[in-house]
Order: sequence, then structure tokens, then C-alpha cells
Amino acid sequence: MKHGNAAFWRLSAALAFVASLVILIGGVLKEEAANEPTSSQVKHVVAADALVLSPARPMPVSETVDEASLAEASPEGWQAVALPSVFKTEGLAPGLRTTWLRVRLDDLRDMRGPMSFYVRQWFAPGLLAVYADGHLIYRSPGSPVWNLFRHPSLLLPLGYGADSQLPKTLLLRVDWVPKQIAAVSSLYVGAAQPIVTMAERRSLVVEQIPFMFSAAFVLVGIFALGVWMFRRQYPGHLFFLIAIFSMTRRWHFQLGLERLPISDAWFVWLTLNALLWQVIATHFLFAYMHGRRQPRMEKVLLCIGTLLSLVTLPTTLLPALPVLLSLRHMAQFMIILVALYVAVAGLWNAWRARSLDTGWLVVVYVFSYVCGVYDYLTLMNLRNAEFFTLTPYSALFFSLTIIYLMFLRYVRMVDESEKVNATLEERVKARETELAASYARLREVEHHQTLSHERERLMRDMHDGLGSSLTSVLRVVQSQHGTDVALQEALKSCIDDLKLTIDSLEPVEADLLLLLGTLRYRLDPRLQSSGITLHWDVVDVPRLDWLDPSASLHILRILQETFSNILKHTQATEIHVATGVDDVHVWVSISDNGSGFDLEQARQRGGRGLANQQRRAEALQGEIRWERLATGTRMLLLLPRNRLLKE
Repeated sequence: MKHGNAAFWRLSAALAFVASLVILIGGVLKEEAANEPTSSQVKHVVAADALVLSPARPMPVSETVDEASLAEASPEGWQAVALPSVFKTEGLAPGLRTTWLRVRLDDLRDMRGPMSFYVRQWFAPGLLAVYADGHLIYRSPGSPVWNLFRHPSLLLPLGYGADSQLPKTLLLRVDWVPKQIAAVSSLYVGAAQPIVTMAERRSLVVEQIPFMFSAAFVLVGIFALGVWMFRRQYPGHLFFLIAIFSMTRRWHFQLGLERLPISDAWFVWLTLNALLWQVIATHFLFAYMHGRRQPRMEKVLLCIGTLLSLVTLPTTLLPALPVLLSLRHMAQFMIILVALYVAVAGLWNAWRARSLDTGWLVVVYVFSYVCGVYDYLTLMNLRNAEFFTLTPYSALFFSLTIIYLMFLRYVRMVDESEKVNATLEERVKARETELAASYARLREVEHHQTLSHERERLMRDMHDGLGSSLTSVLRVVQSQHGTDVALQEALKSCIDDLKLTIDSLEPVEADLLLLLGTLRYRLDPRLQSSGITLHWDVVDVPRLDWLDPSASLHILRILQETFSNILKHTQATEIHVATGVDDVHVWVSISDNGSGFDLEQARQRGGRGLANQQRRAEALQGEIRWERLATGTRMLLLLPRNRLLKE
């Protein structure tokens, strides 16, 4: 795939990714906007009667309640309010408040069948209780602080059987305190099936989809952490930390009313610090991506995070409700400031580094930041209890963007690897072509050198061997005392030298036995004509890798000289040829039963035969020895099994 096509498909994938997320969030908002089911058997309650009490201490939740006694306890009595209803918090003296909401269902008394009651959302730092015709049918299990964090919806059955009938009156009790948010959304009462369907749809959109993606992001973070453990230059630990902190900080959106088995103080500490450290880990991820580290500011952020985590640690004072709520607001404000710096610094450094991936991720982070600030301000100045919380989906958007960038970087790495491999393959092919041409030139040069060396060797051997023999023939012819027998011997010597040179050119494939067999074939007729018996005790010996034509000629001339000396000077009748091997040498032995000779006297006479044999043995990096036996002489030629290369 060409680079332009790859860039086009990546851009298309990014646009499709963004479009799918926009469609998803738009569908969520549209679903939230469709408040009222289309079924005629469901009533959307948008009006109720409210009564506010200010008890000196928290009132226990009784099994029954009397409307008349409630009206007597309130000087203002029941007053009509619109739903959703936000409870007035400004200008009130401190202390607990209890608001009762009364809903009349007289117009639905004719309905029969399974019935349900649904509250989309309620906010209060306290409990919620529901009474049907004065009898308790529900009490929130969470603590006051937990209920404020959770912002739960409520679905209650009002009847199961086919003949079930709705109660006349529903009473909702909401406990709250001034200076804190408190509100109840509109209500739905009627046939169970459409209400349950609406509640399940809202639960899917608001809770389950973000939770599933959050869990998937945690799995991706675990995978990235595993990669980081083997490749430390990969920021897998940052992906893992962001995933874990992101899941933890959204617990108050995703967990049910049956909360974790920890105290409210520890829950506040976990969710707040998870948000703080997610922001700090995101800053480190930005720094890794755009490559512009700021060591001093990183230390400052780590110090701020550590200090805030220590300051907010639960103590004996924190479980008190006012302390918890005040601490939550102050910590959230500090986190907003830290997140603002991370966003600004990320945008600036991404622009300076011209890092498109970092810029894209920072833009999504800014979007998440804006959504988080919007939710924070909305909760601080609550005007409508049915608003949609954007934080879970903005966090989902940020998580999916990280996953997409991880995928994009993986694809780029694969493309770069393929390009590098292709480039290396082309370079290797070019290098192979150059090496092949170089080897061809080297072979040609070696061929010419080999021919030149062979010419020089043949000329030298013919000069030393055949030339010397022909010179001897010429002297015999020129001599007045020469005989035909001497002339014949001289000519035979010339022919033997010529045959010996030709035999050295035969390929022996590093086989000494083959070379000895060739020599035996040449000398056997001459030995038979001289009446000498040849005993051939040759055994198998290792191959000699260095045995080339030049070395073969040296060996043949050494052995030929030995046979010539025996024929000329010893009057021997038997010759024994043997081979053997030891750890260092392969040896060839030639012994006879002749009269023998004195080595020192032969050298003193100045004969060149023994000296030539010695010189040729040394050229082979070998050794030649002569031993005088009781009857005859033994020549021992020691050849190295492995020759040293000469520099």
C-alpha cells in the first residue's frame, strides 16, 4: 500500500471513529430527551404537593405514616410544586430538612395489572423513602453521603397480579441539608412493561455501556502493562494507571446502591484521588508522546498529588457529613486547576512538537475536561434534576481515543517495519549483485594467477627434471666413451621425468593412496625388468586437504628419487612400500634389502639427490629420514595431516 493511500485510510478511520462516537452520544442525548413513554397506560407525573419539615434530629423511618399528622407538623402545610423539583437551599439556617412529596393517583384507579413506579433521578445528602397509601414500600439502603454520590434512579413494583390496583396516594420522603444539592426528577406511574423497558434502556445508556467500555479499557491497560514489563520504552504503565484510575473515579456513576464494604470517607478519598492521579498520569503520557519533558513541573505535580492524597486521608473527623461534603468540593476545585494546567501545557507542547497524535489526544482531553467542569458546575448550581451527566461518556471518549491511538501507532510501526524490511531487502539484493560481480572478478583473477603459477611450476620442473635429463643425454652423445646402454638409460630418465610431471597434474582429490597408485603403475614395468619384487603394504590413510598438483609433484619426485637410488646403487632384489598414520603425520616408508649406503658420505660427495629430497619435504612442511637397516636402507617421509597457511 502506498503511503498516500495509507494516510487516506487512516484519516477515514479517524473520521469514522469520531462520527460513531458523535452518533453514540447524540443517541444517548436523544434517548434522555424522550422522557415520556408512548404507552397510554403510563402517567408522567410533573406536579405534586410538597411539605417541608425541620426536625431537631433525624427522624426514624417508620413502617406507616399519616398525612394528617404531617400537615399538622408543618406550619405551611402542603403546597403545589412542579416536577422536576429542586429544593430551596439558599437562605436557610443549618440543620436537617425533610421534604415530603405527595402524588395523587385517583385518575389511574381504573387500571389493572402489574404496575410500577419510576423515579429517573434524585439528589440528596440523605435517604429516600416511599410510601403507598401510608405504608412503607422502599427505603434507600445507602448512607446519606453515599446517596449523594450515587445519584440513583429508582424503579419500584406497585403490583404484580393481573388484578393489581394502584394506590391512591404515593408519599416520597427526602432528607437533605442546606447548602447541598437536593432535587427529585419527574415520576412515572402505570403499567409495568413500558416503565421497566424505559428504566432498562436508561440503565443501559447511563450505566452499563460506560461500565462495559471502562472494563474493556482496563483489560487494554493490563495488556499494555504486560508489554511495558518487557519493553520499558513503551508507556504501557501509563495506559494501565489511566485505565485503573478512570474506572475507580467513575464508581459513583456505575456502582449500585449496595455500595462497597468501605466507609464513606474512604470512598471519597478513593474517587477523588483516582481522578487526581489520572490527570497526573495523563500529563506524563502527553510528555511521552510529544517528547518535551518538563522535569521541574513533573516534580511539582507529583508533590501536589502526594500532598493532596495525604491531606484527604480519612481521620476520625472526616466521617462527619459536613466535613466530607466540604472536603469533596475543595478537592474537586484543586483537581480542576491541575487538570486545566495539564490541558494548557499539553496543547502548547503538542503544537511546539508538531505532534498530531498528541494534539488529537489533548483535544479529546480538553473535551473531557469541559464535560467534567460542566457536570461540576451543574451539580453546584442545580436547576434541573433531569440533566444528563456527560462525564461517563466523555471519559469513554477519552479511553477510546487512547485505544485508537495505540492501534494507529501499532499500524505505523508495522508499516515502518515493512518499509525497513523492503529497504533492507533492496540493499541486500544490491549488495549481493556487487558481491557476485566481485566474486566473478576474483575468480577470474585467481584463474589467471593459477594458470600463471602452473606455467611457472611446469617450467621450473621441466628445467630441473626434464632439462637436466636431456642435458645428461647430450653429454652422453657428445662423449666419445658413451654406449648405447647409457644413452638408453638417459632417455628413460627423460621419459620418467616427463611422465612424472604429467602425473602430478592428474586430480587426486587429496587422496595420497591414489597418488601412490599412479606411481606404482609407472614404476612397475621398470622394477619387473630389473628383477625387483615389490611388496605393497599400503593401508588407508586420512585425506590430505592440502594435496594440490604442486604438492603432488614434490611427493612424486621424492619417491622417484628414492626408487632411482635403489635401482642404481643398492643391488636390491626386494622393495617394501608401506603407509601409516599417527596423531600428527601421515607417513610413507620405502625400504629395500640392498647393500645400503652411508648418509654422511653421500652428502660429502656433494650429490644433489638427497638435498633435493630434503628441500621438497620442507616445502611440504614435512620431514624425510633415512635409516640404515641390517640389510638395506629405509626412507621415511613424514607428511603433516594439517598444513599451516603461509602468510
